[in-house]
Amino acid sequence: MAVIETEGLTKRFGDVRAVEDLDLRVEEGEVFGFLGPNGAGKSTTIDMLLDFVRPTAGTATVLGYDAQKSPTEIHQRVGILPEGYGLYDRLSGRKHVEFMVESKGTDDDPDDILELVGLDPEDADRAVGGYSKGMAQRLVLGMALVGDPDLLILDEPSSGLDPNGAREVRRIVRELADEGTTVFFSSHVLGQVEAVCDRMGIMRNGRLVAVDTIDGLRDSIGTGSSIELTVDTVPDGIETLTIDGVSSLTARDGTIRATVLDPSAKIAVIDRVRDEGATVRDVTTSESSLEDLFTAYTTDRETAGDGAEGVRA
Repeated sequence: MAVIETEGLTKRFGDVRAVEDLDLRVEEGEVFGFLGPNGAGKSTTIDMLLDFVRPTAGTATVLGYDAQKSPTEIHQRVGILPEGYGLYDRLSGRKHVEFMVESKGTDDDPDDILELVGLDPEDADRAVGGYSKGMAQRLVLGMALVGDPDLLILDEPSSGLDPNGAREVRRIVRELADEGTTVFFSSHVLGQVEAVCDRMGIMRNGRLVAVDTIDGLRDSIGTGSSIELTVDTVPDGIETLTIDGVSSLTARDGTIRATVLDPSAKIAVIDRVRDEGATVRDVTTSESSLEDLFTAYTTDRETAGDGAEGVRA
């Protein structure tokens, strides 16, 4: 079953196109990363899924409910960690969780929730006005987990967290997904997304320009892997060389980097650099990172324009 499904979902604010003709499907039990630069339409999409903003055109279905006709039913089954959340400074962390338990009518133990997100009893009894950004983020995540939601929507969940806290968020997300919870994960921390998401969609200028696994994105954009050579000297004109199976060559500070479309081309790169008179001192190979892919899909290029060319479902 599709937990989230949109068809032609569009939102315009006057002449501003925030989201345009969005067709998206998120399956039950998957962790779906939702990426894009600032202003790409991510938050507006989430707001339409939760009926905080009404679409100009198109439809959105969440957990089988029409997002505009049945928002109450959706909110009862969805946990939300919004980017711009608000807390009551004078209330304790425990009181916040207790309020959420009461409002959702569940039998969750607030102490269990607080322990899960790493807030100890002493911190839980303090007024949240004295919390750090990371502690507040943990608390809001705990509130989102009340009621064992079928869908968890996380908008920048690692904001304000130290590396240990970010690692804990990843652990919680994966455990929830293993138990059948669907997670919709919007973040600017690309390493976090890469580590935890099954599939991801990339937004640009209000349009969905790619949907796939990270391996699928590598294949469709042609940035399969890279090789870096540390050399004694960079030969003149190295960046203008043409090598079969290599899409780009760059050189900087004694390092030559090649993006290869065919793994066998890595040997050809080494041989060609040697033929040009350089001594290769070290070789490093790697798969294209999500940062590389994100840059490719969100900058001006033939496969990632304002249209949805190359989109893979």
